[in-house]
Amino acid sequence: MSVYYKFQLICSSSLVIFKQFIHSVLNFFRTQNFYMVGRDKSRTFWRVLKIDRLEPSELNILEDSTTYSEGECYDLLKRIHEGNMSTGGLKFVTTCYGIVGFIKFLGPYYMLLITKRRQIGAICGHTVYAVTKSEMIPLPNPTVRSKMANFKNENRYKKLLCTVDLTKDFFFSYSYHVMRSLQKNLCDNQTGQVLYETMFVWNEYLTRGIRNHLKNTLWTVALVYGFFKQAKLSISGREFKFTLIARRSRHFAGTRYLKRGVNEMGRVANDVETEQIVFEDVPEGCPTQISSVVQNRGSIPLFWSQETSRLNLKPDIILSKKDQNYEATRLHFENLVKRYGNPIIILNLIKTIEKKPRESILRAEFANAIEFINKDLSEDNRLKFLHWDLHKHSRNKAANVLELLGRVAVYALTLTGFLYCQVTPSLRPEGSLKLAHFE
Repeated sequence: MSVYYKFQLICSSSLVIFKQFIHSVLNFFRTQNFYMVGRDKSRTFWRVLKIDRLEPSELNILEDSTTYSEGECYDLLKRIHEGNMSTGGLKFVTTCYGIVGFIKFLGPYYMLLITKRRQIGAICGHTVYAVTKSEMIPLPNPTVRSKMANFKNENRYKKLLCTVDLTKDFFFSYSYHVMRSLQKNLCDNQTGQVLYETMFVWNEYLTRGIRNHLKNTLWTVALVYGFFKQAKLSISGREFKFTLIARRSRHFAGTRYLKRGVNEMGRVANDVETEQIVFEDVPEGCPTQISSVVQNRGSIPLFWSQETSRLNLKPDIILSKKDQNYEATRLHFENLVKRYGNPIIILNLIKTIEKKPRESILRAEFANAIEFINKDLSEDNRLKFLHWDLHKHSRNKAANVLELLGRVAVYALTLTGFLYCQVTPSLRPEGSLKLAHFE
């Protein structure tokens, strides 16, 4: 199946003669449909998507099963245009680089599109992009929208959505699964719908409707919320690329103070997976050595919260005792084992001693939880709990904090190992990497 890189959205009025586009949207201005035209990077395969505009509360999407050439696609749109001249024909709306999703508040559906992008890096020949501009387009035509109620509340929700700036901290790739670690991509080359169900795809819910309709992911992009940075290094005359990726979970997400601890399903607040990838910068198509290290951070997996107040810079920590058997904490670590395997090494950096107990309350309860859970685990699979008071050591001028943390890192990597392999980069649209050597 071909991957579609660029689209155009078209409306009514006059026929657009396509030059260089990827996803186009066309629309019958006073009647039924948007038409989205998509092609692959080589301009070989062209597809058409039809989105109904008459039913505001339903998402009706139809994908033409035919794969067209450029000329055949042009002829199809010309026939549609000429056959609907009485209502204005086709009119170009926008060029876009993928559908972020569809959303509905109190009234109609809206379509979220990426209309501009920029390259921020590449992993083994697979380009990674950031969003530089997005657009929200209402699906119903103006006649249908004018009959709708709840405009005031509808606009309020639209403004709230617009506060999410997709141009900051979001990234995606058409051919590399950036929501998964390098090791998972090499060892388990999953594709399609399964990838959107992972915890690091921010727009899983927004794309669910169109994915369920079409049973594919050709028209959507999987956005990851977090951090992506790539830099070049030169060591002993050899060129390397250093990549740092942080993926933030869509589960139990929220801002500081408002989201703390764990929920009943074992999901912790602000769960972030960080991956460091280092590989040789070699000519395209040549085998390259590559390494990857993954670590995870999250809120302490207990039921706790903090009351926010402008007058109190250090809000009290409120610890709930509702989970006497630490079931939610257990679920959290079982999920980590499922995602990464054993051993699980926990580095706890919160304070041990305080004048007024705050963090130290969590430290003691967390230790109790780990001890309780380890009773039911075999010796090989027990959680390894390391406590190191970062605040205390940071205040000690004689202590070299980075050196001490480096020792912890050596201990952890000795137990877990890290990925090292040799791969042959592939630019095939399905995004697979050919594994030459693996450790």
